[in-house]
This record gives sequence, C-alpha cells and structure tokens, in this order.
Amino acid sequence: MRFEVLTLFPEMLTGVFESSIIGRANQAGLISVACTDIRSFTKDKHRRVDDTPYGGGYGMVMQCQPVVDCIRAVKASLTGSTRVIYMSPQGRLFDNKVVKELASYDNLVLLCGHYEGIDERIIELEVDEELSVGNYVLTGGELAAAIVVDAVARTVEGVLPANECFEDESLEGGLLEYPQYTRPRVFEGLEVPEVLLGGNHALIAKWRAERSLERTVKKRPDLLKKDTEDEK
Repeated sequence: MRFEVLTLFPEMLTGVFESSIIGRANQAGLISVACTDIRSFTKDKHRRVDDTPYGGGYGMVMQCQPVVDCIRAVKASLTGSTRVIYMSPQGRLFDNKVVKELASYDNLVLLCGHYEGIDERIIELEVDEELSVGNYVLTGGELAAAIVVDAVARTVEGVLPANECFEDESLEGGLLEYPQYTRPRVFEGLEVPEVLLGGNHALIAKWRAERSLERTVKKRPDLLKKDTEDEK
C-alpha cells in the first residue's frame, strides 16, 4: 500500500515515518510512505503558495495552482485504486471503521492544509473526501495525516507480526482492550490477577472479555451506545 502525504512542511513527518513499525515496514517494502512538498509546484517566483482571502478576513489561504498541480502530479505516478483525502476538522470523523475502509485502497493521497485552509475549488476539483481526527483544530494537517498513515498501515499484511496484533486491540469489536500485565508479579503491593498465571486459556479468555466490557462501560460508554445505534 502506498501513502502520499502532500505538505508544505515535509520535515515535520520525516522522523515519524522513519521510526518504529512504520519505518521498518517502509524499509521492507511492505508499504510505501512518501512526502511531497507542495511548495515545489508553485509558479510564483517568490515560492508563495498562499494569498489573502476574497471577502476579507484573518489569515491566508492556500492557492489552487500549486496544490492542484501537486495532487495531479502525484496521482499520475500511481497505479491502482486511489483516494485523495483532505485532512480537515470539517470532515467525517476518523475511526476504526474508516481505517478498514481506507485499507481497501492501493493508494492514499493525504493533503495537509495550513494557514486558514485551502481554496474551496481544490476540494471541488481533486479531493474525494475530507477527514477529521477529532473535534479540534490543529496548526496544519501533518499530525492528522500521520495518524491516518499509522492506523491504516498497521492493518497491511506483514506490517505487524500477526493479524491478532491489531484484531485484539482496543476498539476492535466496539470494545476497549482488556488490562495488560508483565513482570514483576507484584509491584508496590499490586499483584497480577491470579487467573493470568494459571495457564487456563479458556478462563483467561473469559476474564479478558469481562474486563474488556467492564472497561468500556466505565471509560467509553459512548462506544456501546454507538454499536446499538449502528444495529438499528
């Protein structure tokens, strides 16, 4: 799977995409992650990519020409199914369901805005959908794009040691993950639950399922409500 991040600040993402699981998967060729500098497509002699908004208002707006040319150049280099996504607080909320949906594409092109946003005509001409990672505003779309790359890349075969690594994690099946423990058995008076030490896998599975539901009810009851609504 190929991820193309279009940004004015590729240096913001270099460390993220070269580190840990994503970095190793990229080096191994299991995924491809690249950043393209939108500024390199501007035709302005001063390398400007933004201008004041029509109608007045605070801040600057990213111009059509460099962004549209950047998107089209990147898309021309791709083969297979491609989805162009603009990272925006106005988009649909990014969740585990969306992760699975996006994982079905061969290529994801993630456009990162800055300043007061991008010219609306860019969205009308080249963007397939807008996506939000939460109900808050970031300085730019880079951190949001990194979240999307990380979450989707983890579902690609071979990126994690086994499918169970992500299938058993929090939010799979609509529930939070059960508590995890490691050595030592006792730490500052707190002991590992006895059931995890006995080797009875049926009892362990039952305990984990119960704790998973219990934790979801306590910490994220909204997830249970959402599942109920989805079934209607």
